[in-house]
Amino acid sequence: MVDKIVEMGILFDFYGKLLSDRQYLAIELYYIHDLSLAEIGEELRISRQGVYDTLKRAENKLYEYENNLGLVKKFYSSHKNIENIVKISIEIKELAEDINEDKIKRKAEEIYDIGSKILDNSREVVD
Repeated sequence: MVDKIVEMGILFDFYGKLLSDRQYLAIELYYIHDLSLAEIGEELRISRQGVYDTLKRAENKLYEYENNLGLVKKFYSSHKNIENIVKISIEIKELAEDINEDKIKRKAEEIYDIGSKILDNSREVVD
């Protein structure tokens, strides 16, 4: 269940605004605020079954958006590539230190700093 909560949270972050207002609120209340179906039903003024149906439709929509657009998959791929860039920049810096090449070392540090900032900004989604 925890995996599904995390998965829905990520899909919701990427595609939530594409849902209808009711679907958006149902997903938010259920997965983000951990309300029960009955509590959400009271909030939305629909039956518990209505909440369940709304959630299932919203979940299916989120999966459909990911299948069609693939933004989450692209995000994780980019994240992994940036991690590799940061690792390579460390290797370049070490090589530059070995041959006493300060200009290359500084450029490697710049790449490292930029890559690290990008990774730090994306940690909220990945972690």
